Amino acid sequence: MATPAEAVSVKRPRLESVDLLRGVIMVVMALDHTRDYFGVPGSPTNLATASAGLFFTRWITNFCAPVFFLLTGTGAWLALSKRSKPELSRYLLTRGLWLIFLELVLFRCFILQFNFDYHVVAITVLWALGWSMIVLSALVYLRPSVVTAFGVVMIATHNLLDSITSSNPLWSILHSPNIIFSTPGHTVFVAYPLIPWVGVTAVGYGLGQIYRWDSSKRRRFLLRLGIGFSVAFFVIRAGNVYGDPFRWAPQSTHLYTVLSFLNTTKYPPSLLFLLMTLGLPLIFLWAVDGHTPRLLQPALILGKVPMFYYLLHFFFLHALAIILCFIRYRQIHFMFESPDLAHFPIAQPPGWGLPLPLVYLVWIAVVVAVYPICRWYAGVKQRSNNPWLSYL
Repeated sequence: MATPAEAVSVKRPRLESVDLLRGVIMVVMALDHTRDYFGVPGSPTNLATASAGLFFTRWITNFCAPVFFLLTGTGAWLALSKRSKPELSRYLLTRGLWLIFLELVLFRCFILQFNFDYHVVAITVLWALGWSMIVLSALVYLRPSVVTAFGVVMIATHNLLDSITSSNPLWSILHSPNIIFSTPGHTVFVAYPLIPWVGVTAVGYGLGQIYRWDSSKRRRFLLRLGIGFSVAFFVIRAGNVYGDPFRWAPQSTHLYTVLSFLNTTKYPPSLLFLLMTLGLPLIFLWAVDGHTPRLLQPALILGKVPMFYYLLHFFFLHALAIILCFIRYRQIHFMFESPDLAHFPIAQPPGWGLPLPLVYLVWIAVVVAVYPICRWYAGVKQRSNNPWLSYL
């Protein structure tokens, strides 16, 4: 009997470990978005109010965005086996512009919010990914070592800018999340500043070079780099001096002291946040290099169609939220409204929110539901020569 991965006809070889990591992260990502639509409103990282279970639910999903950006750069390097540098540059430029358009227009209206009022526009991950690709489209003409150094310096030093406070919209776009446009009826909020996400993508481009090495050398490097990132996180975080704008502090219990230690800043991602969230994925790449565990074969399929899965799972989550809202309240207008940032992407009605175990159940159900559609689309992409399919 064929495995799911074998059932999709393969037209050209792909690097399975990269697709596999991307797919695993896509599955984990859906947990955070399920919590957005179905969880009890409130901050999952506020140690004064959040349970340990809620904190760790959010913490594990923090790995998603750094891996997306890292593998975007790695995928760009691997594409050089099929494209010239000018061709790769054009592709990155056009795909970056497409992602920005998708973020601001199609995704926001048709999938995330199911409305067209633009009362609240939160500029998030697709925006930052798009700009990272656009910057990388210029960087690819430089030596890979220069691109890698550019990314490393940006990641390591950008926290020196934390003390700069400015309401200038350009500064918010670059480094400090903030509202960049506000009227009584409309708000535009930048949640994903470009620094240092652009740097993570550049480092990913440099990482791609190791996939020209022999397997044993590459695996040693991945393991050492992953362990090095993890150790660096614990050492720098313990020093409590640099690497994150917020210091950890002893709490009322040992468990919550650990939570404080792990509670690093994502917006924008601090040096410590990135060390924490990239070390384990690099070790995962080491562990699956050269083989795909049978249990993870479905994740491999999802990793081949990440954008399709991304859009589809949001649509499923929002549609399911509408159904639940109708069952509970006999009205669904809440699910089409975002009057302010506190009610984004939906206006949760009074008493809204499922217990955390049920949030996990919904998450699993949605991933299982979208998998057959993604498997079908993966087959379509691999059997087709249509270049437009690479944009979805």
